[in-house]
Amino acid sequence: MPDQAPPEFTGERLIPGHADPDLFNEHFARYAFAARLARHKRILDVGCGLGYGSQELARAANRVVAIDLAPDAVRAASFGYPAPNLHYAAASATALPFADAAFDLITAFEVIEHLEEWPALLGEARRLLAPGGQFIVSTPNRDYYAEARGESGPNPFHVHEFDYAEFRDALSAVFPSVTLFLQNHAAAIAFQPAMPPAASAAETLLARKPPAPETSHFFVAVCALSQQTGAPTYVFLPEAGNVLREREHHIEKLEAELALKNQWLDEKASEYARYVGIHEKELKDAQQWARDLETELGHARDRVVDLQDEVEDVQQQALDTARRYDEKITDLETELTSRTSAYETRISEMETEIAAAREELAKCVALLDAAEARADERTRWALSLQEKVNQLEARLAAVQASRWIRLGRKIGLGPDLTS
Repeated sequence: MPDQAPPEFTGERLIPGHADPDLFNEHFARYAFAARLARHKRILDVGCGLGYGSQELARAANRVVAIDLAPDAVRAASFGYPAPNLHYAAASATALPFADAAFDLITAFEVIEHLEEWPALLGEARRLLAPGGQFIVSTPNRDYYAEARGESGPNPFHVHEFDYAEFRDALSAVFPSVTLFLQNHAAAIAFQPAMPPAASAAETLLARKPPAPETSHFFVAVCALSQQTGAPTYVFLPEAGNVLREREHHIEKLEAELALKNQWLDEKASEYARYVGIHEKELKDAQQWARDLETELGHARDRVVDLQDEVEDVQQQALDTARRYDEKITDLETELTSRTSAYETRISEMETEIAAAREELAKCVALLDAAEARADERTRWALSLQEKVNQLEARLAAVQASRWIRLGRKIGLGPDLTS
């Protein structure tokens, strides 16, 4: 059992314990088919997923290297399906990090249809095969899946699916020897000893009708660089090999589910009848309310018609008012244009008058400056004349105060300075 919880089951890769037993057996059978060729070989398992098949190959192999693109799948495989001679690594199937001719057996089950560059996988497988090595590759039949999936549509994880002819031709273009097997989940009738001996052989009797590739479930090809011999039919019988018993158990489960569903339907029908009885009066009241509402709606419709007539009258009045407003606006625009023209003419005249006034003012300013200059000059002259007067008056006062002048006046001599 795994020691670590596996990734969530999304349908991209198979997770043991989370898939239908038939689906698991379908995948595991391919590893059982390849394990017959694994004894003492160096094996590369491309797209190992959770590692259950890699561990099966390691039982007989000398060494197994298992790679997957998803690191979470590699971690889960390392914990869940370890082996001493098994090594897990994260790598791309279209660019494998190994030396040429490094492996005796390479497996790639349900990988090629997931790859955009699927031819690169074939080229890498050829490069890595040792002389005498084999490459086992499988893919679902595109035609079968197109019919089987029906309304669910194509598998969202598949990039390129193959029909029989395309798959055969693609492999033959790379490998000189290609042996194709058709894998089908066929019904069989098994006769097994109740106490089988330690080494028990098995005989298989197949129907004589040859298989039809176009209706097969999967294609499994064993490719090599040299001629291969023998292509025996291989039948994988899982532990739960009693198909009739499994079908009976499945039918019992379906019948039990059907009984539960019928019981649920009966309960719902009874519940529905009870609700109908409980709500019958409410239904009648609702019907009466609906009739009353219909009457009110009739009155409302009549009122709506009246309101529509009123709205039309109001709309007509509004249109008339708008028309009058448009006419008034046109008259105002004409008047405004006329006044604007008159204003512009008057402004031009005023600008001319202002220019003339500015010129006259400039002349006045010049004359005023000249007058101020003359006034300043006369003021300076008056001040100098006043200064002379003051000087003469001072001298006159000095003369009048002279005792010789006073004496002269007394005796009648000298000029009369008093007048």
